[in-house]
Amino acid sequence: MDEVREKMKNFLINASASGIELNHFLARRSVPVRGADGCSAEMEPLAKFVTLRLLPHAATIRGHLRKRLAASPLAAISTILLALLLAIATVTIVGGERSRRLLHQLSSFASEDCIVTMPAELQKAFRPPEDCSFCTSVHTVPRLARVDPDEFAASYAYTGRPVIVTDATANWTALERFDYWFFKRLYETYGSGPRAERCQFFPYQTGLRSIQQALSLPPARVRYEPGTEPWYFGWSNCDPAIVRVLREHYGRPYFLPPDSENNAIDWVFMGGPGLGAHMHVDNVRLPSWQSQLKGAKEWILAPPPECLYQCEFLSVIVQTGETIVLDTNKWYHKTNVLPGPISITVGAEYD
Repeated sequence: MDEVREKMKNFLINASASGIELNHFLARRSVPVRGADGCSAEMEPLAKFVTLRLLPHAATIRGHLRKRLAASPLAAISTILLALLLAIATVTIVGGERSRRLLHQLSSFASEDCIVTMPAELQKAFRPPEDCSFCTSVHTVPRLARVDPDEFAASYAYTGRPVIVTDATANWTALERFDYWFFKRLYETYGSGPRAERCQFFPYQTGLRSIQQALSLPPARVRYEPGTEPWYFGWSNCDPAIVRVLREHYGRPYFLPPDSENNAIDWVFMGGPGLGAHMHVDNVRLPSWQSQLKGAKEWILAPPPECLYQCEFLSVIVQTGETIVLDTNKWYHKTNVLPGPISITVGAEYD
């Protein structure tokens, strides 16, 4: 057994040096999608899969692999296919159950670093197929007010059916207080530490690199004066001090089921007319809500590719003060800020 362990160890080192992606291995029926929270992944019930990590003494290879795969998506695809072929060969030579035991034992060599980061577009390509029943009967996005939480839970909260609630922000001071300058002052006070730098930031092809840079735009550009570049960006609030200040001005939407909880991290999206998020599907754990605090935004919703012949594309405009509830893990979605004031939205996942 020790001899086989050593051979497998050497095989993994050589495979890593060749640029082979080993995070998705021994898949059956489908390829599990790698999670957004590091190397861990959520598996389909029918999927058999082992997550292997980079051996400690091969850590110097990791940077080379990341550069190589980021530079060429085609190389990434070839790498994954080669890894799967090697997995099949390993199972054939050593035996199915025995090989899985060996690979499990080899995980004791692991460090906390992934071999490579799988490109986001490839994660979507290998995601498990959706059950199209969530969208087959959806033809419009309804607008509701005075929503009973129990009825919301039964009809919308966990069904994948999108809905707009028109009165969820009625008592929020965020509609009056939040603007670009509010966030600029807030981050100048609290947001210069390393914790804020670890929060996620989405530049949306603006060329901005961080929330600090995004909140340091020239005043003329902030005001969208003629001749200035448009801007739109989003970020997560993972700094508890900033979260406390922001949540003084908004709260948990009243319509959420009584036993559900908001995620500890909120999201903010802000920008001007004509811009927004490109068509994409999220890789998060839960459905979410997003409240339009200023301006108006068009949402275009598309079913996943496997449901294109069973479900419809949807388009809906979310006005100031309205809240859209959507499972962004199922619906592909695109947003477009409409002419008028700068758009500001805030939202979170809920369980």
